[in-house]
Amino acid sequence: MIPRNLTESTWREVRAAGERGIALLPIGSQEQHAAHLPMGTDTLLVEAVVDRATALLADGSGPELVRLPALPFGHSPHHLFAAAVSLGAATLGAVLDDVLDSLADSGHRRVLVVNGHGGNDEIMRLAVKRFALRREVTAAACSYWTVTGGEDDGGRPEVTPGHAGWFETSLMLAAHPDLVRTPVPARAPVEPPPLFDRPPHPGLTVERHGEWARVGGSTDDASAADPARGRRLLEARAAGLAGAIRAFDAATR
Repeated sequence: MIPRNLTESTWREVRAAGERGIALLPIGSQEQHAAHLPMGTDTLLVEAVVDRATALLADGSGPELVRLPALPFGHSPHHLFAAAVSLGAATLGAVLDDVLDSLADSGHRRVLVVNGHGGNDEIMRLAVKRFALRREVTAAACSYWTVTGGEDDGGRPEVTPGHAGWFETSLMLAAHPDLVRTPVPARAPVEPPPLFDRPPHPGLTVERHGEWARVGGSTDDASAADPARGRRLLEARAAGLAGAIRAFDAATR
């Protein structure tokens, strides 16, 4: 089935597609991405992955899809030192509750939320759990970098996904090269390394006040980012998301 765009469709078309298919909701953020990437990087990349995944399913191999506009704001208080536009955790959760309830009220019974920003991940997953508890729906969630159609982390899993580093910059060079400020400057080593990126013990989540500002807003050096490798990374995530959509469809018909 050709994916249906919510914004460009009539209500009757959306209602019919929603009763049969799956609603896709991308969510992103507006926050600093160092000196070389735009603030909307997370939104732009999740949209790029979702659009490529739905194109892969347009050959009839997947379910009917309703592609919602991306929610452009996310939970980014850790980036407010550099002009982020952030929703509080409770606010983002409430926005997701309202959007998801609207979908259920409009006849959608299956929803997949696809996230593009790390700060949204836990809030998104809790929202999906709450949604399925209070409504007769089946809902799922993922962050785009966690799904892949192959083993291609570009050989650099230690900096995937990172933030404003090699992974995101490579993806942006592939998806939106005109928005990347070049040449991409090299990132000076930071000592001690930020604890959010390299916790002192496996399984720990560590946050220390002021870390993002101290490290200059990125997790790793992006100067070796490569558009060709970015295209492979992007296509692998799109193929992975397409596979996840097919699996979600097969398990919930």
